[in-house]
Amino acid sequence: MPGLAGRISTVTKAKISHMLDRAEDPAETLDYAYERQIEDLQNVKKGIADVVTAKKRLQLQEQDLNQQVAKLDGQAREAMSAGREDLARAALERKQLIVQETSSLEQQVSELETEQDKLTTAEKQLQAKIEQFRTKKEVIKAQYSAAEAQVHISEAATGVGDEMADVGAAMQRAIDKTDQMEARASAVQELQDAGTFDDLTTLGPPQDDVDRQLDQLGAKTAVDDELSKLKAELGSGAQQPGLPAGAPADTEEPASQ
Repeated sequence: MPGLAGRISTVTKAKISHMLDRAEDPAETLDYAYERQIEDLQNVKKGIADVVTAKKRLQLQEQDLNQQVAKLDGQAREAMSAGREDLARAALERKQLIVQETSSLEQQVSELETEQDKLTTAEKQLQAKIEQFRTKKEVIKAQYSAAEAQVHISEAATGVGDEMADVGAAMQRAIDKTDQMEARASAVQELQDAGTFDDLTTLGPPQDDVDRQLDQLGAKTAVDDELSKLKAELGSGAQQPGLPAGAPADTEEPASQ
């Protein structure tokens, strides 16, 4: 199914592109591009050096050939002076071959000089472009850093960033736990006040709220009884001041005659 295969390929490429976009750092990408341009510039300079080296080697060969031409010319003259035309002819023939080779070397040197000029011009242009790119690269990096810092500041202020979202979630969990703990403490206190929980430190059988209310009622009655007796005793002592402390008051009336 070509259609399905093409769709799978498109989706896969889109996923990979999305992952690369998230992982790509513009500053690193620009620095890498600048480094590649520097490498290209170095290669151009190396090419210029190779061309100049080849030109110098050909020029040295040309100098050697020119020396040979001068030597053969002198030998031809000597041979003619000695009446040896045959030797003079042979020397001149060799001279012509060397002159032809020298002419070929001169052409090659001229071509290398032209190539050197082209490479030198290209090197200067490339160096100027690289310098412009370096300046623009630093400006873009500074702008990106400023924008990134602004995003972090805005996310921190608004709480929409991943880090602040984690902090906000942690704070919300802490608030929820605190509320739950306060509610539990209030519930325990309410149940304790209602007598739902037994005091494990109390000896004897456990008591519920009704038992405690009855005990409190009995204790209150006993206190009221003792208070009434105390009032009665103090009231009798006030009516008969001559009695010693603790002596019972004589409450009998005298018999009538």
